Amino acid sequence: MSWLVWLAAAAALGAAEFFTLTLGFGILAAAAVIAAVVAGVGLPLIVQVLAFAITAAGGLLIVRPIARRQMSQPPLSRDGSEALLGKQAIVVEEVTAFRGLVKLAGEEWSARAFDEHQVIPVGSLVDVMEIDGATAVVYPRELLP
Repeated sequence: MSWLVWLAAAAALGAAEFFTLTLGFGILAAAAVIAAVVAGVGLPLIVQVLAFAITAAGGLLIVRPIARRQMSQPPLSRDGSEALLGKQAIVVEEVTAFRGLVKLAGEEWSARAFDEHQVIPVGSLVDVMEIDGATAVVYPRELLP
């Protein structure tokens, strides 16, 4: 019945990971599951503890630093509509708080002004502040001659 104790420990550690999000408790929970499997096979307690210790040490020393590094690095490139954020566009049809049209990345996009009290005239350069569905939310940069 020691496998049941290991599973209970895994559940408790998993719950702790759920609340802390440190990756440490999750790795220890996985190690407890491995120990439960070893116990379920019928191996002695010393082998169960060794399985837990080796799995936990390997996870904490090898897997956790790699996972934390991957989570803290920004993505190498943005894709989809996210790639358009910060891009420059030109106003093709006057942009108001409710409607307008801009040429963005070689395509015409529906647009609306970031500042709802602003009207951006045709020919103005704008920066894309966000993408809301199929609408570019823009802010004026300067007027073209």
